Amino acid sequence: MVKQKVLCAVVVALGCVSIITLILTLVQHHTVDLPHRMQYGMVFDAGSTHTSLFIYRWPGNKENNTGVVSQMLVCKVKGGGISSYAEDPPGAGLSLKECLDSALAAIPAKQQRTTPVYLGATAGMRILQLKNHTQSGQVLEQVTKAIRGYPFDFQGARILTGMEEGAYAWITVNYLQGGFVEYSYAGEWVHPKTRMIWGALDMGGSSTQITFTPSQPVQDPASALVSKLYGYEYEVYTHSYLCYGKEQAMRQLLVHLLKTSGFNHSVWHPCYHLGYNLTLTLGDLYKSPCVARPVIFDPASEVTFTGTSEPQLCLNQMKNIMNLTECSLAPACGFNGVYQPPVIGRFFAFSTYYYTFDFLGLAPQSSLSEATSTIDTFCKRTWESLKKEYSDKDQYLRDYCATANYIMTVLLDGYKFNQTWENIYFQRQVADTDIGWTLGYMLNLTNLIPSELPLVLTGVQRGQWATGVFFIVFAVLLSFTGLSILWLWKPQDGRGDP
Repeated sequence: MVKQKVLCAVVVALGCVSIITLILTLVQHHTVDLPHRMQYGMVFDAGSTHTSLFIYRWPGNKENNTGVVSQMLVCKVKGGGISSYAEDPPGAGLSLKECLDSALAAIPAKQQRTTPVYLGATAGMRILQLKNHTQSGQVLEQVTKAIRGYPFDFQGARILTGMEEGAYAWITVNYLQGGFVEYSYAGEWVHPKTRMIWGALDMGGSSTQITFTPSQPVQDPASALVSKLYGYEYEVYTHSYLCYGKEQAMRQLLVHLLKTSGFNHSVWHPCYHLGYNLTLTLGDLYKSPCVARPVIFDPASEVTFTGTSEPQLCLNQMKNIMNLTECSLAPACGFNGVYQPPVIGRFFAFSTYYYTFDFLGLAPQSSLSEATSTIDTFCKRTWESLKKEYSDKDQYLRDYCATANYIMTVLLDGYKFNQTWENIYFQRQVADTDIGWTLGYMLNLTNLIPSELPLVLTGVQRGQWATGVFFIVFAVLLSFTGLSILWLWKPQDGRGDP
């Protein structure tokens, strides 16, 4: 009977040990990585003709020191660009408030004070700075004051250089195309083994940029930029042509036509449609530093430009506002004597490029002959026929012919896409995200935002609980069985064990 008692004791002991072991196992700390809390960033794109607020977000963790950023919201500021408030700087700040209110509603209240806000002004403010440095400073002061009135982490308002504008747009294009990083089947972010790096063609109101990775080293250090993203370095060529955005190019054309007419009060305009007339004062015409003004002129004097619907003459006149002959490094030149290596690879053309070609039905791609034919047909139409078809687009309608011919001149005669036209894609968005410099700017600045540490909780996974419950029940039954044997067992003859 001693053996039976010993056996029962062993069973009870094993049951107790099992219970204690399981309890200790279940209360061990198991690290559970929760989804990283989203971080937010805001960038004002203060362009020459309008301002837009872009709100981005990304997980708290980062990949190779660069945040995985996506577009969350876009708010278009009413009115013109901030440079248009040169005579009324407080108005520039007031114009931003509606979009700042939208940001308050979109970003969680607990994260607003840690959400960085940046304002980048582009060519419109670069031109204003050349024209009147004091006024440009006053405008920046007022937008700064307005943004600081909100509970965000304001990081500053500044005027971007043309090189920065081109480079950040290039980063945006390739980020959206997965050229820098991709998500692998193993569930990891990796550098693509086979990748295509795209070029970027941007045209705003006051400047135009070309940026790409050339097949040869960049010869001009002023046009070379080395960018490091996701642990890899890229050398790119980038150049910004100030005063050659759409609005300033159209102004240059008007001044050229006036000059060649002998400064008449009535001037024929081959890019305007037959039946359209535009009257301007000389003060308005010469108010930009992008055009050379006469030494003596009457600012109140008026000149009327009358459309003639002559597309070929329009195209020829575009070549007169660009210097296509001067090049000390020929044939490695763009226009105006600027060094440019031969274009290579595929390009996204956005902003004015996209809006113009999309209106003409030439986006996202078209053959060179199709583009030429479509533009020619459109430019020959009368103003009355266009108004009947596009009555809601009068604000932009007069310039589509001129802008399209200007684009063709820039791309073919300037950048030399004659043999590689089919490599240009006219698009506004990729993956539901606007193409432009702001996303690239945000991607670069996320390197300055610390990664969050993963959150850790104590607990066990569901499978562990199921296994644990089974063995607890088994251990309890085992212990109960042993105790029952001890309780019910009685020694024979009323004696205990010897």
